[in-house]
Amino acid sequence: MTVAFTFPGQGSQSVGMGKTLAEEFTAARLVFEEVDDALGEKLSQTIWDGPEDALQLTANTQPALMAVSLAVVRVLEAEGLDLAKDISYVAGHSLGEYSALCAAGTFSLADTARLLRIRGNAMQKAVPVGKGAMAAIIGLSFEEIEALCSEAASEGVCEIANDNGGGQVVISGEKAGVEKAVAIASEKGAKRALLLPVSAPFHSSLMAPAADAMEEALAEVRKGRPLCRSSPMCVPNR
Repeated sequence: MTVAFTFPGQGSQSVGMGKTLAEEFTAARLVFEEVDDALGEKLSQTIWDGPEDALQLTANTQPALMAVSLAVVRVLEAEGLDLAKDISYVAGHSLGEYSALCAAGTFSLADTARLLRIRGNAMQKAVPVGKGAMAAIIGLSFEEIEALCSEAASEGVCEIANDNGGGQVVISGEKAGVEKAVAIASEKGAKRALLLPVSAPFHSSLMAPAADAMEEALAEVRKGRPLCRSSPMCVPNR
């Protein structure tokens, strides 16, 4: 049987996530401690105690979700999982791609935390808090959502960001445009059309300025071949 690990992206965060895991497993607690040290702050306190609006800021959400994801991986490894032998693929949704690369050994945990803080800050700088939005629309065809995004764009940028399959499409853009699209989707009979708990319009053209910041950051970070923790033939490289 082929097994893959898929790591979550923004919108799946919640205050308190990973706290019980850290209390019960040393391997998990050490992940949170290393992330805190890498960022020079107690991100773990925000993850576990909030406030929710602080956790929802993308500069916090991204390293926070990665920390929880890697805490789970480290606990599984401590309990006997051999990632190289037992897992065929790792993948992730948006920032989850960084979690996947960290799990596979391409980036160190500390470097991944720092990269995601840079990524989050760059994304938030591209569009100030409150100016952008994302929404999930369920129950309309891709073509119908394309059309309503075009209509809603009269109020501001509104674009398809993700086709998640199963009849769910995520849209992204300026807040007024996305809210208009949600209203149109409801009028057209969508099963659900709801704004997502994120602080910026990810995967839209508005994020273009963040690409330059990440290109520079990724050029500087040390990289290893995937799963180099498990293979004596794998050596770090740049």
